[in-house]
Amino acid sequence: MPPRAAAKATTAKAKAAPKKTSKAATKAATPTVEAETSDSEADDIPATKAAAPKKTAAAKKTAAPKKAAAAPKKAAVAKKPAAPKNTPAAKKSPKKATATSSDKENEDAVKPKANSKRKRAAVDEEEEADQESPEEATPPPAKKVRKTASPKAKKPAPEPKARRQLKAINEPPTTVLDVYVFGAGENGELGLGADKYDGKRPVDVKRPRINHNLKGRGVVQIGCGGMHAVALTNDNKILTWGVNDNCALGRNTKWEGGLRDMDAEEDDSDDDESGLNPLESTPGEVDMSEVEENTTFVQVVGSDSASFALTSEGKVYGWGTFRASDGILGFTDQSHEQKRPMLLPDLKKIKQLATGTNHVLALDDKGKIFAWGDGAQNQLARKVFEREILQSLRPVGIGNLPVRGAKPVKIACGSYHSFVLDSEGRVYGWGLNQYGQTGHRIDPDDEESKMQLKPKLVETLAEYKIVDIAGGEHHSVACTEDGKLLTFGRVEGHLLGLDEDVFNDNNTVFEEKNGEKLPHSLYKPIPFEDIPPVASVAVGVDNSFAVTEEGQVYSWGFSVGFQTGQGQTDDVEEPTLIDNTAIRGKKIIFAGSGGPYSVLASAAEEEA
Repeated sequence: MPPRAAAKATTAKAKAAPKKTSKAATKAATPTVEAETSDSEADDIPATKAAAPKKTAAAKKTAAPKKAAAAPKKAAVAKKPAAPKNTPAAKKSPKKATATSSDKENEDAVKPKANSKRKRAAVDEEEEADQESPEEATPPPAKKVRKTASPKAKKPAPEPKARRQLKAINEPPTTVLDVYVFGAGENGELGLGADKYDGKRPVDVKRPRINHNLKGRGVVQIGCGGMHAVALTNDNKILTWGVNDNCALGRNTKWEGGLRDMDAEEDDSDDDESGLNPLESTPGEVDMSEVEENTTFVQVVGSDSASFALTSEGKVYGWGTFRASDGILGFTDQSHEQKRPMLLPDLKKIKQLATGTNHVLALDDKGKIFAWGDGAQNQLARKVFEREILQSLRPVGIGNLPVRGAKPVKIACGSYHSFVLDSEGRVYGWGLNQYGQTGHRIDPDDEESKMQLKPKLVETLAEYKIVDIAGGEHHSVACTEDGKLLTFGRVEGHLLGLDEDVFNDNNTVFEEKNGEKLPHSLYKPIPFEDIPPVASVAVGVDNSFAVTEEGQVYSWGFSVGFQTGQGQTDDVEEPTLIDNTAIRGKKIIFAGSGGPYSVLASAAEEEA
């Protein structure tokens, strides 16, 4: 139930409560009066319920006709809360009864007064009784009825409540980062702006270069999308740069400018004009006009054409859109392209986000995992039918893990597949699996094995305690608690960083091509021997990174856009140390990669 609905229900109950109390009090008082009234009074006085509280217990039978005559007028007095007070007083003092009879006789001797005088007489009788009996100075228990009835008249209508701030369940990162970028950058993904800086062009960056536009901005965390990037700062701002075709940057980047001449000579370093949109290629603040006040962000992530931000309260905001094989799918079932951050109301108490090319996973504080986006390759762990395609845009739980009692602690995504790590270091994978990238062995001739619908334990990793995992388009990379580096999935293109002589029938699926037996996919990972202990891993589409415990970075795989940081366009066949003057001596603590670009980060120099 939405908070608003919950508040409405609470308000309804609060309004109803006083009425019940008031009726109960009235009902409780009435039988008491009737019990103390004589039988003859009950027969002769039909309006006694209104007048009874006045003097029923001590009244003489001869006075009954007078009461009956006055009953219609006394009905107006019955609402007066002093009525219950007289009943116990009559029991205690016979003297009061005498005084009362005398008053009545005097009243009858004269002509009956107006109703207001009768009210005053009744009050005088009560005051006289109070003065004559010191014991009655103590308020009788019946007075409590007055107190419970009193708030009913004074209680104002409930006012709408202001937004209640939820308890923080996530802490924002605090280490300020120096950010290094490399890659083609032809669409502003490097965030270096549109012009030369320090004599260097903002495109075709072959090796890591510090991003001068982020220096001093207090960046504490980075998320890499397909062709854009997102950064969170220590003053709670979100910066974005790169391609904004589908609103992935969450801000207006309309620019009346030129286009880069893609046919220009590649090594024309004298050309100051990059043709880049300066509003896209320069980090800028996301439009927060629809974000709730006092929101603190703790994590940002990017998919192919969308971005998401997690708050300290476990809420999730997002903007951009999801794409399917035939074009734009939409952002929600009500929004085609979301121009600025909007709250995703179905997600609460989320602890972690992870993104693939066009799908997202969210892990909540109870260990429940939600998935939404494009689900054509089973990456959402549920079947998506064409007639209900927009239902895939709503976050839905993936269900329990197949191992009883397993507690999810980490989520990760490949381009079209997904992973969960549990507290015991076990891995569960599902989604597109045509090269065994989920960790499950396939048969090239069996189409069903190329898709894994539900999370399934990866048996070939069971002997390891995995602490980090990441996926590309057709391969995946993981590292263990003791620092081992593992790869599995597609063999072709040097995605796994392994020599061909390690592939055999015990760990690899082979296929026949042109009469030749070739390795197709590695399903049983082989630990690397010549790399120092690894602390974390990152994967682009078809290139990979391993960050060691000492803060060094190794890369391998597809490098046509310099996304490996090795300064070459040929494939990097095996994990190779990235080493240049920009990062030499720095302790790298983050690596990330999109399509044709990559990012590294170290603690900022002033905090190192």
